[in-house]
Amino acid sequence: MTLQEIINESERIVFFGGAGVSTESGIPDFRSVDGLYNQKYDYPPEEILSHTFFVKHTDYFYNFYKDKMLALDAEPNDAHIKLAELERAGKLTAVVTQNIDGLHQKAGSKNVFELHGSVHRNYCMNCGKFFSAEFIKNSDGIPVCECGGTVKPDVVLYEEGLDNETVNGALRAISEADCLIVAGTSLNVYPAAGFIRYFGGKYFVLINRDKTPADSAANLVIHDSVGKILSDIEV
Repeated sequence: MTLQEIINESERIVFFGGAGVSTESGIPDFRSVDGLYNQKYDYPPEEILSHTFFVKHTDYFYNFYKDKMLALDAEPNDAHIKLAELERAGKLTAVVTQNIDGLHQKAGSKNVFELHGSVHRNYCMNCGKFFSAEFIKNSDGIPVCECGGTVKPDVVLYEEGLDNETVNGALRAISEADCLIVAGTSLNVYPAAGFIRYFGGKYFVLINRDKTPADSAANLVIHDSVGKILSDIEV
């Protein structure tokens, strides 16, 4: 079957996306040749983006974070736009994403489960006041609240757990879906990669440039650009 035929037959589609969905908007991923893990810093990016490093070296964390994680000028690509169309048409029930860039919402998607948080939510660690991503980007050094507290991004750092409410909502959506489209992810990052085990519906589709550990379990595997494939879908 083609992807178009699967989508036509499905009524409760869930899209599960990784970094490959956002790279087409110019946002770097972590593990590719040009990804963050292959660039040179004083510390490995995995260490910089850890809770311990945030606490001990907050200034260095923010230098890296503002430079590499805040792509506030990025725009939704064809994948984000098509998914929002599918939701408006009543075909797509949820987007589950490992990305923190907010591009799904910018494209118009409403029911989005952000497993790793969002750069657009930032809170004072002292009083809890909310701050925008622009405030973080434009701050001089460490972002500080009026009360004197450090402002922390609502993103899941290494050593931190996923938000239970977000996880439960994502797993519920996946378990109730009749079609799961997994795209732009290597399926090597846990616990997120384990979410697909909760799918028991009819059609399991994988779209990724490279092979994944779950290719053999899918009804349809497409090794290509996510945006290119989804842009051809008629809603």
